Amino acid sequence: MIFELSELEPFEAFIFDCDGTLTNSMPLHYVAWRDTMAKYGIDFPEEKFYSMAGMPSDKVIATLSNEQSVTVDVQAALNAKEDEFLRNLPLLKKLDFTVGIAEKFQGSKPMAVASGGTLPIVMAQLEHLGITRLFQTIVTAEHTKKHKPEPDVFLEAARRLNVQPANCLVFEDADLGVQAAAAAGMKWIDIRQKPQISLPAPHLGS
Repeated sequence: MIFELSELEPFEAFIFDCDGTLTNSMPLHYVAWRDTMAKYGIDFPEEKFYSMAGMPSDKVIATLSNEQSVTVDVQAALNAKEDEFLRNLPLLKKLDFTVGIAEKFQGSKPMAVASGGTLPIVMAQLEHLGITRLFQTIVTAEHTKKHKPEPDVFLEAARRLNVQPANCLVFEDADLGVQAAAAAGMKWIDIRQKPQISLPAPHLGS
């Protein structure tokens, strides 16, 4: 999938998911989830992990514990999982396509991060990569009552940017996020399809 920069220009604002969209954090999250849940006797297969991408962490824990009939202190498990993730933060890298888009349009379009993750974890990633400055606002699980696939996180981001939802373009990497963008009345780019931007050929002087 190749996009021309001109195809992005009509949108007034860009909204980016964080995990798996701006950062390569999903494998790091999975290891932290797998190891933490194993301590509680809960099995968390990788396929199931990716199917739940975009769901707030407390709901992930509640869902797994209910399905496997295991009693879990949700807050303690959440803290343990996030501590494990942060230990591996030095391994985090940016995803060039989406960060490149944000850098290209910095100053010309308002941009937001809209994530199902918690604010401390999202901020830790953005600050580690030095890209916090690219975004005018950051919306996380704490800021809405409903979460992906509901549209609330994207609608809140659009509200904060003062841009109509129909004029926003979302960058996502998960089914729940794509469903949320559609429910918000926004267009989206699914980065799992490995999109690329066609840049103009450089002018060569004679």
